Amino acid sequence: MATIYFSAALTDFTGGIESLTVDVPRVRELMQAVTERFPDLADPIEIMAIAVDGEVYQEPDYLKLGENSEIHFVPRIAGG
Repeated sequence: MATIYFSAALTDFTGGIESLTVDVPRVRELMQAVTERFPDLADPIEIMAIAVDGEVYQEPDYLKLGENSEIHFVPRIAGG
């Protein structure tokens, strides 16, 4: 099962919940599970990158999750 950790800024949308464990195979299903549980998170996390087991991904929809994966939502880095 993957564990999602929510930053202090995101816990405003989760009712104060700091982490959530879900049993999903890929990031795509993880996003669905998170937004079903916390609909107000849909917009904020849509514009964020996702760190899976310490590696940041910009478009990880089909990335497979490990049995003990740790997920963090992080702000995207813009260059210019």
